[in-house]
Amino acid sequence: MGFILFLVANLLFLPLTVLNVLAVLYKNIKVYGFLNVINIYFKQTALDLDRFANHNFRTLWNTVLITKDGYQFGLIQETISSALGKNQVKQTLTTTGKILCFILNTLDNNHCINSIDNTIKPLK
Repeated sequence: MGFILFLVANLLFLPLTVLNVLAVLYKNIKVYGFLNVINIYFKQTALDLDRFANHNFRTLWNTVLITKDGYQFGLIQETISSALGKNQVKQTLTTTGKILCFILNTLDNNHCINSIDNTIKPLK
């Protein structure tokens, strides 16, 4: 039953996302403007997916991104980048973790360190 629910949830995700974007635009466009609404919406959604992945894939991250004495991934309220940043400070990243930090830091200067416990305010 869990697998069927997983499939249904994944099949519904994209069409419901489109409907939700339209609803968020309808409710917020006059106050924030189109581009601000879109930017905030997708940034918040990316953060939510990031937190989900930090929690749900914690066994993988703890196995391949950090050494055994590293700061553990898995807190639902924390992003992958925040946990990477804490491990970067502790110098407990594996080679794979260092490569991932390098990629993220190349896209956004000091991304992992700056992501430590960082949150944004969601739209209503």
